[in-house]
Amino acid sequence: MDPTMIQQDPTHVPLSPAQKARRINMNPDLYGTFAEIGVGQETVRHFFRAGGASQTIAKAMSAYDKDFSNAIYGKEPGNRFVCESRLMNMLGHEFGLIKERLNRADHPTKKFFTFANTVAGSTFERPHSGHGWIGVRFQTAPDLPSNDVIIHVRLHDPDISLQQESIGVMGVNLLFGCLMHHTEPDTIMTALYDNVSRHVVEVDMIQMNGPAFNNVDNRLLSLQLVKRGYTDAVLFGPDGQNLQASEALYKKNILAIRGSFRPVTKVNIDMIMNGYNMFIKEQRVDRQNLQVLFEITLNNLRSDTGEVDEKDFIDRADILCSLGQTVLISNYQEYYKLVEYFSRYTKARMGVIMGVNNLIEVFDEKYYRHLNGGMLEAFGILFSRDLKVYVYPSRTSASEEIMTTGNMPVHPRLKPLYDYLVFNKRLVDINTFDPNVLHIFSKQVLDLIRQGKPGWEELVPPYVDNMIKDNRLFGYVPSPVPKANV
Repeated sequence: MDPTMIQQDPTHVPLSPAQKARRINMNPDLYGTFAEIGVGQETVRHFFRAGGASQTIAKAMSAYDKDFSNAIYGKEPGNRFVCESRLMNMLGHEFGLIKERLNRADHPTKKFFTFANTVAGSTFERPHSGHGWIGVRFQTAPDLPSNDVIIHVRLHDPDISLQQESIGVMGVNLLFGCLMHHTEPDTIMTALYDNVSRHVVEVDMIQMNGPAFNNVDNRLLSLQLVKRGYTDAVLFGPDGQNLQASEALYKKNILAIRGSFRPVTKVNIDMIMNGYNMFIKEQRVDRQNLQVLFEITLNNLRSDTGEVDEKDFIDRADILCSLGQTVLISNYQEYYKLVEYFSRYTKARMGVIMGVNNLIEVFDEKYYRHLNGGMLEAFGILFSRDLKVYVYPSRTSASEEIMTTGNMPVHPRLKPLYDYLVFNKRLVDINTFDPNVLHIFSKQVLDLIRQGKPGWEELVPPYVDNMIKDNRLFGYVPSPVPKANV
């Protein structure tokens, strides 16, 4: 994504890193520690240079050697050093030392904090391999429990010095936001890119936890990352907690289904169940190492006005999460971009479930005119991976013929390419389907719900209808109960 596409508040005037560091240093009630590993060595430097650091910094350290790091923070599974668990162990260890070693009686007004990061840089050989975790644990009052704000970043510039500088500035931004604007989560997010280019650093995960953020829905934070242009895709799990793709998708088989899910219907469930049953029978698919994703594109979240409806998004998310599903929100309109995104994290076999109507659009050349290689370039990206597309049939009415890959309309110019993909089983029909649900479309169900018309309950899975009614989702209004005659 173009760095100019980041959406910021036009009224927001960013402070420089030096100004932010100085304001923290000059606050007599803030006191904490810094622990930085890898590329992230630059944050505390801003505070030392700003002046007055002795009033703010209790300790600054870098357990750069892996053996020293393990000795201090413990060994991580797989002996990883740049991962969420290492960051959380750093925060827990260092914040615990503050409370242990500083006598509260000597510091009655101090609000303690710990800043930590663990970052691996990109190289010229692997220009997009750099990533890291940055976090802050802090108090909002001396007698209150701590809060956490965690972000994951990806580094895109191969210049290591530029990476270091950008991580240092973003670290200052994050710490300043947590300490000065913890009552305004939106401001924390807005300020992350103060004096930082999206070209260099991408924020693809954020999590805010603790009593200061009891009213914060982390799923909305994920949505904001995509909406603002900070990243192109975010994940959250069935528990509603944000996930980082490199942790959730690493070396896994991936099966994805795209839709609006507004609401989830019986046809959506039939698609995923039958597609899943076919996918797990593939030779290169490990059922125990499989991640199923329900993907919603940003375009599918826009209302009739063109704006993203956050209430509507949460309605859909609540249902999907209640069904035990992991949700992906992306800005990838084209499927090849989605598969390219998955390929960052895994080389294992992937599957995409789509309706035959969506497949017709995939074979429409107008979607690829911006590419130098046109459709062939897109398909080269799409099918050069170990990918299978599972095609669900379509029928708008009982009198119509069921449409499959066998009778789908394809332009004669593209028919040889289409036949090649079908022959090599890169496009596979889902043959075990329920013909009684083919006529169901989410938009029609949504219209029935909003109009207060009966019958939609039979078009959605069991339990989903009760959830919609109980929580008044998608504009549902219960019918008035007729008054009894007296």
